[in-house]
Amino acid sequence: MSDDPLHPHPQRSTVSSFPARPRILVVDDEILILEGMRRLLAARDYDVTTANGGCEALIAIGKQQFDVILLDLGMPDLSGAEVLRFVADRSADTPVIVVSGDSTIDAAIRALRGGAADFVRKPYEPEELLRRVDNTLTRRRLERENNHILQRLQQSEKWHRFLVNSSPDFIYTLDCDGRFTFVNDRVESLLGYTREDLLGQHYSTIIHEEDLARAEHVFNERRAGDRSARNIEIRLKCNPGMRRPRLMNGRCKAVELTATGMYDEDATLFERRFIGSYGVAKDVTERKQAEETVHYQAYHDLLTGLPNRALFRDHLALMLAQAKRSHKTLAVLSLDLDHFKVINDSLGHTIGDELLLAVGARLRQCLREGDTLARLGGDEFAVLLPTLLSRGDVEQICRKIIQVLSRPVYVKGHEIYISVSIGACVAPDDGEMIDSLIRQAEIAMYQAKAQGRSRLQFWEAGMQAPYSERMQIEADLRRALARNEFVLFYQPQVDTVSGEVRGFEALLRWWHPQRGFLSPAEFIPVAEESGVIVPIGDWVLREASAQMAEWRRAGLPQVRLSVNISARQLESPDFVESVMRAVQVHALDGQQIELEITESLLMRDFEANAIKLGRLSASGIRLAIDDFGTGYSSFKYLSRFPIHTLKIDQSFIQELEREENLSIVNAMVAMGRGMNLNVVAEGVETQSQLACLQQMQCHEMQGHYYSVPMSGHDATALLGRHTRGFVEAAG
Repeated sequence: MSDDPLHPHPQRSTVSSFPARPRILVVDDEILILEGMRRLLAARDYDVTTANGGCEALIAIGKQQFDVILLDLGMPDLSGAEVLRFVADRSADTPVIVVSGDSTIDAAIRALRGGAADFVRKPYEPEELLRRVDNTLTRRRLERENNHILQRLQQSEKWHRFLVNSSPDFIYTLDCDGRFTFVNDRVESLLGYTREDLLGQHYSTIIHEEDLARAEHVFNERRAGDRSARNIEIRLKCNPGMRRPRLMNGRCKAVELTATGMYDEDATLFERRFIGSYGVAKDVTERKQAEETVHYQAYHDLLTGLPNRALFRDHLALMLAQAKRSHKTLAVLSLDLDHFKVINDSLGHTIGDELLLAVGARLRQCLREGDTLARLGGDEFAVLLPTLLSRGDVEQICRKIIQVLSRPVYVKGHEIYISVSIGACVAPDDGEMIDSLIRQAEIAMYQAKAQGRSRLQFWEAGMQAPYSERMQIEADLRRALARNEFVLFYQPQVDTVSGEVRGFEALLRWWHPQRGFLSPAEFIPVAEESGVIVPIGDWVLREASAQMAEWRRAGLPQVRLSVNISARQLESPDFVESVMRAVQVHALDGQQIELEITESLLMRDFEANAIKLGRLSASGIRLAIDDFGTGYSSFKYLSRFPIHTLKIDQSFIQELEREENLSIVNAMVAMGRGMNLNVVAEGVETQSQLACLQQMQCHEMQGHYYSVPMSGHDATALLGRHTRGFVEAAG
């Protein structure tokens, strides 16, 4: 039997120890994602194991060895970073591909630097994920084969050559003058050079010009053993005459270089002669590109490519320090497009994004070299103007901005006119704190909007007060749910013919610990703007459903309960599911819940709203148009929604004695009855209003004439005492 190490005895061969089907562990806390990835990988004939969260992942890793681990970062029980550390400690040779939608940039960078072999962002293309898995398995197979071969290097020079030329890394030797005496085959696929191109050439031939000083140290390494250079990042130039796909910057590759000095082993210890150096260069281009992408996303707006708030703060900090040293002034501008939301709602977000790109390009034209333009979010931009001579410089630049943006913008066949409101503050006159200057400019911008828009407003002392109060309300709102400070009141909706209570409208109140009871007008606008209205709206749905279940258990008469829906709630992706959860938890009949939506809100995203409300109506949920008559919808559009109730706005009822209002309300009632809709008049306060509405055959009303909004306890008592509700009032 031959002893040639390239043809070993079959019983001794352990090369390519991968199983017939590579074992892959998929770790995620989302069941749907786990199942989707399992099916995708199983279709490629991989042996797939799934773990629902970090804890299950540790158990699976403890039971068996995996060839690749696909790992999510953000998991509630045990984070992906902790699992990554566990893998590094226990199974250091198992490559981990992070597959995560985690927007935390630091987490992504830590994952890459913490040992992750690759990084894939959700949502991903299936073919891209499979390609990454295939490449990782291929690299691991090569590494494991090379590791096996390394154990036999001393047995055969041929075996050594095979190892070197099969390595995924670029391996070379230099003579004492720094000229290549050996390069492995990897150099051709990595840099596009053949062996003949490099043998005899000085190493500087392939070094990026900016890295020559660093390369001089590592390529001339004379130390050996533990003191030799390890993992030094260097950029190597590619062969300019070769087309190389996916190269960093199209011209070079990033590598981690490990080098050691070589000496004449035949000489005595004191006569050992330096004969050159030996080095291994590991390609880290993709990792560097991933890090650069993560870094870019951390400091830039992805739509416009402009600096974001974080980078703007960094520039402002630098300019403040320079201005302080030079005793000069600088200005911070906050710019907000006027009525941009109307454009988004009417023309769609795609047109809105194109408009923002056009605005960014125009703003750049108005600024000087050295000025910083950033997008802070939405339609809000910020500008940093360093080295000002006076406030007149700010006024001149802002006049130019307002004039340039006043010209029409043409986007996909639409001619769009916009204007901009600008707030400005000047340092050091208005302060020297980064966040304070940005906030003061924003407050001045809000003041410019309040004064008529399309203008410049400088920051002035005293502007802070109303905005501080609003910020305090927003902060209190975010804590109010957790502290159980909200309460529902109920206003009866009465059948004026029979006097029966047909339903209640649930009305939100806030029991503020310092201010007492607050009406919706005092906090709902802030909740809408800040987005807190969504969890508050979900709480109202749950609380109203619980109240209905309580009345049912008490054997009280069945009534419907109306709940107001906000714009943010309706636009929420899981709006339908949140309503259905509230109803199903208490096993309610959908007919007992009625959602009140203003007609102007219905028109904001007509097609999407029609789909959502259609799904709810199909489930039995009733729908009402609130404040009817104050919006701008046509009867044609209303007929396309599954509406059950029209609620006539109280502004018409309160001035019912006016002839034009009387005619309008009469027409609304007639239209509702003609469409077989329930019609409810809001804000009925007097006997004369009641008589007029009865004459019009509007037989359901709510208002102070019958009852002010009452607590849940009083509403329960009303239903319990009066099976006929307001019989005497009806008479």
